Amino acid sequence: MVKVLVTDGMAQGPVQKLRKAGFQVDEQHYEPDDLNKVISNYDVVVVRSATKIRVPQIDAGAAGDLKLIIRGGVGVDNIDVDHAKAKNIKVMNTPAASSASVAELAVGMMFSIARNIHTAHITMRDGLWEKKKFSKGFELAGKSVGIIGTGRIGIEVAKRCHGLGMGPILGYDMYISKVDYQNIKLVSKEDVLRKSDVISLHIPHAKGDPYDIGEKEFALMKNGAVLINCSRGGSVDEKALLAALDSGKVRAAGVDVYEEEPTTNEALRKHPNVVLTPHIGASTVEAQDRVGDEVAEILIKEFK
Repeated sequence: MVKVLVTDGMAQGPVQKLRKAGFQVDEQHYEPDDLNKVISNYDVVVVRSATKIRVPQIDAGAAGDLKLIIRGGVGVDNIDVDHAKAKNIKVMNTPAASSASVAELAVGMMFSIARNIHTAHITMRDGLWEKKKFSKGFELAGKSVGIIGTGRIGIEVAKRCHGLGMGPILGYDMYISKVDYQNIKLVSKEDVLRKSDVISLHIPHAKGDPYDIGEKEFALMKNGAVLINCSRGGSVDEKALLAALDSGKVRAAGVDVYEEEPTTNEALRKHPNVVLTPHIGASTVEAQDRVGDEVAEILIKEFK
């Protein structure tokens, strides 16, 4: 019997499907030291974002039965992939499952910024009626959009922006030279930064990599640009972002991911021109169901 450890939760439909197919599925979250003690008992470990599979966990698993690590989501930055491969442990993910959910959060942040929804809501709950204060919002229609990272999620963002009448839609991806979507024009990263009213990031980023958006990139942006980051923590230099917000170079930012999670950056958390969410881009019922279905498909294909 193939033993599967699910550490960060999975939709129950796919879990039951796997059990009916003959898999043993254990659902239990472990802290790193405790995970080291049990991971060797499993053929497969399935993680989301909370569990990190680093060298100690991989070594412990390799000493036992571990053959496969599945990341339920797009990136694999919480897994030391190269070390896993060196230990003959396969690493897979579910790249398509959460694309729509992340894209909708990114566009939702654009709306919140454009119409001050997040701050107006708070003042209303405080019993205030600050109509004049929030009378200078702006329309998204007609605004140019720059998408850095034109993979599945980036294209889903582009489709939604086009439907809202935004444009032109410019894209840049260091790995992609052609996209199957006619309403996005691929240009250089510098042109995306210089020409976009709204910039949305959908890029991979591993811990220790250089910032993708730092002082240099902020300097290239239009005055009053909007930045949305629903990609990976560490892709944006938070110190440089705060400086750009304070100077007005960046009008506002929507942030779902952080250099440190949970974030301890109080200046960012309390900045009036920032919309924040706690890394919930893929956290919808529909996305969780699709993640579970993809995980089940992978396991059945690999072991049956």
